[in-house]
Amino acid sequence: MLRDQIQSDQIAALKAGEKEKVEALRFILSQIKNKEIDKKEPLNDEESVSLLRKTIKELNESIEAFTKGGRTEMADQSKQQLEILSVYLPSEISDEELQKEVQNIVDSNKEVFEKNRNAVIGICMKELRSKAAPDRIMKTLQSIQ
Repeated sequence: MLRDQIQSDQIAALKAGEKEKVEALRFILSQIKNKEIDKKEPLNDEESVSLLRKTIKELNESIEAFTKGGRTEMADQSKQQLEILSVYLPSEISDEELQKEVQNIVDSNKEVFEKNRNAVIGICMKELRSKAAPDRIMKTLQSIQ
């Protein structure tokens, strides 16, 4: 599981004295733990990846805001956290593969697509969430419509 991998990497970083890596991994583990408490059961890998993507998106927004605000030290810290956490994201599928998968979903849900195009968005997000970022899925869906 992803959570187990992050925990073992945290222990290794702690033993190696990598303070920044330990902080970043503790942060994401606390996010996962909070989500598990809310859900009242352990997260599966897909849910953990989704949480990790959300955290990375927030870090990107923080970097942008810190850069605009002239807070370079904070931007650098966020960039470092981003690099550490990005390692745990699975690689995304290519644009061509994403296009094919989205087209397959649209074709298999032709009736739903013809009645309400927006209903297919949820189906695509559910099925492709672990393979591609939501913004890429949306762009691909819009190109089909």
